[in-house]
Amino acid sequence: MTIDYKPKGVCSKSFSIDVEDGIILSINMTGGCDGNLIGLANLLVGMKVADAIPRIENIKCGSRPTSCPDQIAKALKTIQ
Repeated sequence: MTIDYKPKGVCSKSFSIDVEDGIILSINMTGGCDGNLIGLANLLVGMKVADAIPRIENIKCGSRPTSCPDQIAKALKTIQ
């Protein structure tokens, strides 16, 4: 299953997340802080969706009430 998600309140413009049997297979992002997002994606690939969400949700970016990791958690929650 592929999740196409438009994040809100962050620099990234879109996420495309591939999940199969509850495991994150890949995460591709458009926009945002390239190095940080590639690192985050590499850490999450192979992880269970249920394990990833609590690790990355509610993270803030500076004074913003959300962040790219938080928005990825929101995207992942759409399949639970």
